[in-house]
Amino acid sequence: MSYQVFARKYRPQDFDSVVGQEHITQTLKNAIEQDRLAHAYLFVGPRGVGKTSTARILAKALNCEKGQSANPCGVCQMCRDIAAGTSLNVMEFDAASNTQVDKIREIIIENVKYAPTSGKYKLYIVDEVYMLSNSSFNALLKTLEEPPAHVKFIFATTDVQKVPTTILSRCQRFDLRRIPAKLISDHLQFIAKNEKISLDDAAAHAIAKGAEGGLRDAESMLDQLVAFCGNKITEKDVLSIFGFTAQETVSGLCDHILNGDAASALALVYAQAEEGRDLSRLLSDLIGHLRDLLVIKASPDTPNPDLDATALASLKSQSEKIQMDRVLELIELFAATEGRMKWAPNKKLHFEVAVIKAVHTLQQTTLSEVLDTLSTLRTGGEPSSPASAPVRQPVSAPAPVRRESLSAAVSTAVAAPKPAPVEKPQPSPIAPTPVVEERVEPLAGEENIWLEVMKQVRVKRPLISSWVEAGTLLKIENDVALVGFPKDQAIPMESIQRPNHRKLLEELLSSISGRTLTLKCEAREGLAINAPAPAPPESEAPAAVNPQAKADEDFKNDPKIKKALEIFEAEILPA
Repeated sequence: MSYQVFARKYRPQDFDSVVGQEHITQTLKNAIEQDRLAHAYLFVGPRGVGKTSTARILAKALNCEKGQSANPCGVCQMCRDIAAGTSLNVMEFDAASNTQVDKIREIIIENVKYAPTSGKYKLYIVDEVYMLSNSSFNALLKTLEEPPAHVKFIFATTDVQKVPTTILSRCQRFDLRRIPAKLISDHLQFIAKNEKISLDDAAAHAIAKGAEGGLRDAESMLDQLVAFCGNKITEKDVLSIFGFTAQETVSGLCDHILNGDAASALALVYAQAEEGRDLSRLLSDLIGHLRDLLVIKASPDTPNPDLDATALASLKSQSEKIQMDRVLELIELFAATEGRMKWAPNKKLHFEVAVIKAVHTLQQTTLSEVLDTLSTLRTGGEPSSPASAPVRQPVSAPAPVRRESLSAAVSTAVAAPKPAPVEKPQPSPIAPTPVVEERVEPLAGEENIWLEVMKQVRVKRPLISSWVEAGTLLKIENDVALVGFPKDQAIPMESIQRPNHRKLLEELLSSISGRTLTLKCEAREGLAINAPAPAPPESEAPAAVNPQAKADEDFKNDPKIKKALEIFEAEILPA
């Protein structure tokens, strides 16, 4: 007998042998056992995950000579003919070679009326069904909807979006998933054991990762490796033949970037290019590594079956060197570079520029870190390191400042002498300013409550006062304050419902009314905008000093803050 490649030799022959598709095989087995069979099935999924193999197994289960069973015997003449593709009852063809409506009429429509020569069912397996023409689909509709009792249709496709909805609605759809790398690696070791091949675990993992979820691709790659290496296959052989990058290389490149060592990172990229590695694949692996790093930062205890113990330990070590928002910045940077590299003639240049940008980005600090460090020093604490600082969202700010400049500036600001007092002594820069909470007595009427809210908003957050004045407090019921807005004031209504504005208004409503209230807004007809709350006369002294305003003023007058603003040539903008 002639040589048979692994992809055909180890093709699954029963439902239990299908790798990674238990949600499909279990459903089909239950349908067979309960005799709840549909007249048409549609298998959807990427290449090499078992669509046609599952269709053949289903055909054997329905036509086995020992009777319809979820576990066909595989040894009877009918099962062997179906497995070999020679059964007269199972018509298997590809749509690409039979796109014309005349072919579909000849193969299917005119033959469905004839009973099977042997067995119980006549099955039509159409691979890549999306390639049929619109005329072929339309001609098939009636037959597909009401076929004879002895006919079953099984369609397979990798591009379900091109299949008309009229066909989809007449089929039971099953979506086959990409197979996890761990399952592919285990299956390759099973093949290697049967074939008396020595396959390293690292080599099996590299093949599985390079197959990208397709078991047939992995089996073909193993077949090629055996032809090249013989009966002993190592990870080095896999990387050499297919141009893949070792996990240690990707992790090392990420380490160089996180450590700010641009020279070593560029040297690694140069070495990979000289060895003939696919730099686009290397960049894709780096983005995948950063994605795993992001998952580790967000949820350290989440298991990842595709990572071995060494890779997991490396990721956990790297997660201590970087914040989550920085990882997001790196992913965005390299993803943009990946898009440019697809069409660039010099891929190495774009890769090297991206690496330098990544190192430069991690050596910069944002305005949020500057303000957090100054606030910590002002209260007498020690500034936290970048790795342990809380995660912040990236903000739009002036030109970024290098961390070394920040450290020098902070040292200069701390060592700078205090300016001599001119009229009155300045408050101590170290001792925190005591905040006196302002007690507001509950008001009697609901209208007065909203008027008081508008007054306090003008003082605490004047930028949103016009939005608040557009609303009217309609009622307070079940601890919910219902505020109405005119129909043409949709933007103010949506604006004050943002989390930070809502929180302020709910705090004010609760403080003024004397009970915990939740804000609810709705648009109504017949409402008018409230008149702006009048500002207090200049001749009258304020009844009470606003604690927040006083704290802000003390912060601006702090000598250290003034010194820092001079160093950075910056200014404090209103919130």
